[in-house]
Amino acid sequence: MSVFKDIREFVAIPRLLSLRLSPDGSRLVTVVQSLNPDGKSYGTSIWAVPVEPGGEAYRLTRSAKGEAGARFTPDGDLLFVSGRPDPTAKEQPQDEPAALWLLPAQGGEARRVADRPGGVGSVETGGRTVVFTSDVLPGDAGTEAERRKARKDAGVSAVLHEGYPIRYWDHDLGPGRTRLFAAGLPSLAEPRDLTPDPGGALLELAYAVTPDGSTVVTTWAVPLPGGGTRYELAAIDVATGERRVVASSAEHDFQGPLAISPDGRHVACDRAGRATQDRAVEHRLWIAPLDGGEGAQGHSADLMPSYLAWAPDSRSLYAAADHLGRRPIYRVGLTGEYERLTPDDSAYAELCPSPDGHHLYALRSAPDAPPAPVRLDLRGGEVEALASPAPAVTIPGRLTEVSAVADDGVEIRGWLVLPDGASADNPAPLLLWVHGGPVASWNDWMWRWNPWIMAEHGYAVLLPDPCLSTGYGQEMIQRGWSAWGPRTHADLMAVTDACVARPDIDAGRTAMMGGSFGGYMANWIAGHTDRFRAIVTHASLWNLEQFAGTTDGADYWEREFGPVGAERYRELSPHLWLDKITTPMLVIHGDKDYRVPIGEALRLWWDLRRTSVESKFLYFPDENHWILKPGNAVAWYETVLAFLAQHVLGEEWQRPESLA
Repeated sequence: MSVFKDIREFVAIPRLLSLRLSPDGSRLVTVVQSLNPDGKSYGTSIWAVPVEPGGEAYRLTRSAKGEAGARFTPDGDLLFVSGRPDPTAKEQPQDEPAALWLLPAQGGEARRVADRPGGVGSVETGGRTVVFTSDVLPGDAGTEAERRKARKDAGVSAVLHEGYPIRYWDHDLGPGRTRLFAAGLPSLAEPRDLTPDPGGALLELAYAVTPDGSTVVTTWAVPLPGGGTRYELAAIDVATGERRVVASSAEHDFQGPLAISPDGRHVACDRAGRATQDRAVEHRLWIAPLDGGEGAQGHSADLMPSYLAWAPDSRSLYAAADHLGRRPIYRVGLTGEYERLTPDDSAYAELCPSPDGHHLYALRSAPDAPPAPVRLDLRGGEVEALASPAPAVTIPGRLTEVSAVADDGVEIRGWLVLPDGASADNPAPLLLWVHGGPVASWNDWMWRWNPWIMAEHGYAVLLPDPCLSTGYGQEMIQRGWSAWGPRTHADLMAVTDACVARPDIDAGRTAMMGGSFGGYMANWIAGHTDRFRAIVTHASLWNLEQFAGTTDGADYWEREFGPVGAERYRELSPHLWLDKITTPMLVIHGDKDYRVPIGEALRLWWDLRRTSVESKFLYFPDENHWILKPGNAVAWYETVLAFLAQHVLGEEWQRPESLA
């Protein structure tokens, strides 16, 4: 049976999350997410991948708590983060926080090498220095464990805030804050607190360690008047904890991905031009001398980097960046010149150059292929597949590229998923799927919104990149910046019109779906056209004034929309067109979504009910912006398919089996 026919089979497919190469280039490891034996949750483990084509991948770690954050030491030992119990401890706490573990290169059992009362979050290495993050309560670090226990025993969950934000994506902030700790190999004894009073500076954190282990370079959030935040780069001396500014600008945010050259002289990151109501956010690859201090000038290459890695000679670096519905790898020079290395339609991630400079290891995926490890020959350009811990999948159809010209003359392109058997004699119903972001692109494999499940059920799926999409230049983003609804709507209708004109598409049976910004567009489209038989809106923005004041990053959105009450809210808020909605709608939202708070769905649901629009509300009390638990993912797909079957295919409504 196809893994796309039975959704339970689909959610059980192992998924590769990362890739790391040992310093000598002889070992490659990946973190794999797979279904736990109970079938109700996912776990992670670390696998070894052969560095040459052929051979087999094999598992290195195994525990009920799982392992993540794999990093190699200079000696080839493997560090990882896990909440597994320590076999040397006399007592085993039930809620053991994650700790740092080391798996020797020569074999043997992993041993626990560092821990903190608030757990270990992530880990990076440089030379013989290991840096990791931990959540730390304010006050005396020596009494933190006792204070955490006292708080728990007293049943106190309250947090008193004196700053902004108070929550992030899907979790509440406080009372602890993220800090950076450093320790030296081999013992990692007595880790040093590098950031004893950071406040919220390490919230959206990217950091790296210089190759000699002397310095940590990190993003650093600076609070602004009125609840705003900007991000600069800071360098922290590991020996003294002294912090200096590497890059700071009132007009830019410096953020991840972040990489330091092997010679320790340069740092590369994403420099984002701060948006205003009239100027769109502008992401650029930024390279600067690390020892330049405050005001150092970097070169801004015309690339929006998703992944970065330096060449061994430090004369160039490799960047994976969006381009026309793909994410190729580029070689970038120190002065900003760049060349594309991968000419195919793939999306590359997790770049790992070999120390001899001959190869680049990466995860390769595409809208029609899940991530798998590959090796790029940097001399000849060949890309070879490596043994993967995850099985290959056979897609039930084919992927083709489509385009159309919008009303302002701009070409809008996208991918069209066609199911097996779609033809002029058997045209397929069409689903328009709008991506989130909004600064994003349909260029990669999607586990959460997978079009091939829909193709298995006979639907064609249009994955367009309208205005605000990445990989088409800054002007494409600017086109939609002040006109989310109307400009994006016009682009989407143009490419949809081109698709329904195809003989293998049934123009009379269409539906529209979107999540996050795509959910905003679902709500906008519902109020501006009745051409679709059904609309699915997931984690969607409905009342922009309400959203802008309750989201976890209100300062960001107010830079685009203006202060609450500004005219743009009245121009762009979908709720103002409620009286025009006649299309049946399926509303989906998770209660733990803090980026688009549940209040958006509650208000939308009530507005649809009080105006008698045919609708249903699929509510997840324990999910966030995404639906992550296996059982809930099954319920999501089954409900969407049942709703579409009723309204697009004309079938009788059948309550999903997972919700029966």
